Amino acid sequence: MTDSVINRLVARPPAPGHRISFIRLGSVRTLDLTELYEQSGRVAAHLRGIGVGAGDRIGVLGANSLEWVLLDLAALRLGAVVAGFEPGKFTDTAELVARYGLAVLFTDQNVPADAPAAVRAFTEVADAARRACPGPPVPVVYGPEDVTTIKFTSGSTGAPKGLGATVGSIDASIRAVQELFGHGGDDNLFVFLPLSLLQQRYWLYSALCFGHDVTVTTYEAAFAALATARPTVVMGVPAFFEAARQQIGRDAARAEGVAPEEARRAAARRLFGDRIRYLWTGSAPADREVLRYLTDAGLPVYEGYGLNETCIVSKNHPGAHKEGSVGKVLRGKEVLLDEDGVILVRSEHPVNRRYTFAEPGDSERMFLPDGVVRTGDLGHVDEDGFLFIRGRADDVIVLGNGKKVIVRPIEEHMRTSPAIEECVVFCPAQTSLVAVVSPSSDTADTEAIAEQLARTNAAFGRDEQIRKVVVASPRPSIANGMLTSQFKPKRQAIFAAFQSEITNNQDGIHAQ
Repeated sequence: MTDSVINRLVARPPAPGHRISFIRLGSVRTLDLTELYEQSGRVAAHLRGIGVGAGDRIGVLGANSLEWVLLDLAALRLGAVVAGFEPGKFTDTAELVARYGLAVLFTDQNVPADAPAAVRAFTEVADAARRACPGPPVPVVYGPEDVTTIKFTSGSTGAPKGLGATVGSIDASIRAVQELFGHGGDDNLFVFLPLSLLQQRYWLYSALCFGHDVTVTTYEAAFAALATARPTVVMGVPAFFEAARQQIGRDAARAEGVAPEEARRAAARRLFGDRIRYLWTGSAPADREVLRYLTDAGLPVYEGYGLNETCIVSKNHPGAHKEGSVGKVLRGKEVLLDEDGVILVRSEHPVNRRYTFAEPGDSERMFLPDGVVRTGDLGHVDEDGFLFIRGRADDVIVLGNGKKVIVRPIEEHMRTSPAIEECVVFCPAQTSLVAVVSPSSDTADTEAIAEQLARTNAAFGRDEQIRKVVVASPRPSIANGMLTSQFKPKRQAIFAAFQSEITNNQDGIHAQ
C-alpha cells in the first residue's frame, strides 16, 4: 500500500507550516502539526509503557479535545485499535471495558475511586504529551484489511452496533474527497461533530498528509468558534445548517438601507467568516430550501451520501452538482438496486463484511454474502450518474387498499415551513396518515403549521393526505432519546412518546 494515507501518516512527520487549533468557549489553543505529531509519539511511548501493543483496543470517551486527537494518532502509530465512545450515549466506564475488551479506557469524566484500573483520565494523556520519552515507536505498516478503529452506528433502534473500519476503506474515502475538493495549503477544515464519528477524524488525517490547517471544537461552541477560526470548509448535519439559516435570517432582518440579498450575504460572512469555499452535509436528508438559501447567501452547500457500513458513496461537488441528488457515485463504489428498489453498495475496499459487536442476525441483514451492503434506502441513479434517495424501505407505508406510500417526500414538504423543524409521518390504522411535527421554537405557531398542512395535502394525491398533525411537546431531542446523535428522528421512540395522540380518532392540529 505505497499510496496509503494511513501508512504515510504513521511513517513520517508532516511538513511544517500548518496548524491545528482547539477552540472551547473562552479559550483557543493552537500548535503546529509537527508538534502535534511529536506529542502523539510521546503518548504512543506512554501507551507502550503501560502495556498497550498492536491489536489492543483503546477506548476514548470524551468531548473533542487535544487529548482525543493525541490518543487517536498514538494508537495509529502503535497499531492499536481505537473505540470511540460518544459522551451521553455511553456512560458506564466499567461496563465499556468489559463489554468491548478494552486494554485501557481514557475519559474526560471524573474517574471514581472504585473504577477498574483500566479506566484512566485524559490528564494522564496531557502529562504524557509533555514528558520526554526514549523515542517514537517504529512505524507500523498497515495492509488494506487491517482495522484501525471501531465505529458505532447511530441507528434509530437498539444498542449501537460496532463496526471495524479497514485501512483500505479509510484510504479510499480520504483520497476520493481529496480528488473532488483538492484541499491544500490555504484551507482550514472545521471539525465540531464528535471525533467518535470516524469521518470527523478524516479531516485530521487529511491535514497531516496533504498540508492544510484544521480547527477542532464542539457542537455547543461551533457557532461561537466560526468567526475566530475563519474556516474554508465546514461539515455539518442538516440540523446545524438549518440553525445557521435561522441565525443568518434574523441577523439580515436587522439590516437597514441594504438590499435583502446583500444583507443575507453580509450576515452569512459574519457568522461563518469570509473564507468559506464550501459547506458539506449528509447523514440525514437535507431540506432543499435550506441548501438553496445558504448557497444564495454565498455559502455553497454540497450534499453527499454514505453509511457507517459503506463510507462515502456519492458526493456533489463544484465540478458535478445536481440539485435534489446526493451526488455522483464515487470511483471505487458501485450502486445496485434490488427488486424493491433498495440501494445496494459494492465497494472496491469494503469497510468490513460484518459487525464486530451486534446481535445475532444483524450482520446477515446488512451484509450480503458477496460483501455488498444493503442500505435500506430507496433510490435510483440517473443517466448522468447522480444518485437520488427517495426514502427508507422501512418507511414505506402500505395502506389497507394496497397502495404503497413513501413518506419521506411528504415529510420533506412539511419541513419547508419555517415553523416546522422536523416531521415524522405514521399510519396507525392503515387508512390515513398522521404527522408528528417538532415546532421550530418552544412556542408552536399552530396557524403556520395548519397553513403548511394545507399546502402539503394540496401537493400530494388522495392516498397521501395527512389527516392529523400532532405538535410534539416536548420537542424531540438527543437528550430525550427521540433523535440520534446525528439528529435523525427515532421513529419508534417518537411513536411511543405520542402514541395516544397518534392513534386517537380526532382530526386536525393537536398541540400538546
